[in-house]
Amino acid sequence: MAAVLLPAGVVLVRDTVREPAPPAPAPCPQRWDSDEIGRWVPEAADVDGAEDSLVPGRPASALICAYPGQNAKPGGEPLAGSRILTDQAASMARDLGYLPVTTDRVENTCTLVGGPMTNYLIRFTYPDGRTLWVGSAEEVNSCVTTTNGTVVSASSIGPGITAAYRTGTWTLPPPRNPCDPATGRRGQGEQMAPDGAIKVLVCRQEQRGSSTPRPSRGLEHGEQQARALAAELNALDAGPGGNTCTEVDGRRREMLLLHFGYAEGPPAWVRILPRCRPSVSNGVLVGDADDALLDRVGRLAPPA
Repeated sequence: MAAVLLPAGVVLVRDTVREPAPPAPAPCPQRWDSDEIGRWVPEAADVDGAEDSLVPGRPASALICAYPGQNAKPGGEPLAGSRILTDQAASMARDLGYLPVTTDRVENTCTLVGGPMTNYLIRFTYPDGRTLWVGSAEEVNSCVTTTNGTVVSASSIGPGITAAYRTGTWTLPPPRNPCDPATGRRGQGEQMAPDGAIKVLVCRQEQRGSSTPRPSRGLEHGEQQARALAAELNALDAGPGGNTCTEVDGRRREMLLLHFGYAEGPPAWVRILPRCRPSVSNGVLVGDADDALLDRVGRLAPPA
């Protein structure tokens, strides 16, 4: 075989094909382009799992865009500022990914206190360059819808977003009272109480017309009671609904709240208003409890 002689100083270089760099992610829009509080994104998510979770996977960064305004005249708020989270992005995505979601429009009963509100857009960017937008808000009545453009959640997360925007640190504030409704748990769009509960806190709150109700009181029970209650609730003929109901009889004016705890992730909550129809709600699904279920929950709650 003949040798190939190269002139001195010549080096053979292989042709290499470089992968094109992913496009730079879109910046914050200059205005909030909707008259809804929280329920808007510049484009729907094109990320696997976005139809089941607000934020699937593990994004590498999160850009928070803030649009302050007044809840009496929502719409068209200009961009006031932004903040990028990197080491906090994965935990933020995890918490938002646990929120209960639905493709149905959520109807809530909202108080009508006027005051400031701030719409937020959060742009999650993944290691491969893909992006996902989440729209939410903080509002004085906590009457907010959060969306990724495909699914929505009625869980109130505005205070956590505001804190992250101001400080660069993400945390989802817990309820002031353990008996108060929390953000809920993914899966509550399919079941009143998702499978796998290991405990349940049963709370009773007296309601006295328009006056301030007494603070809720609760009793905690173990796995056996939790799973038995969850099975009864999941057997109800439930369907999509929100947090509205119609008073139908003269039963005691009280509310029963059940918080199902899990080995990992947030609790799922279920509210029961015996005097209302529908009487059972988890913020996404509604149904009606029969007398046997009402009696069982009443016996597990603190005395009236």
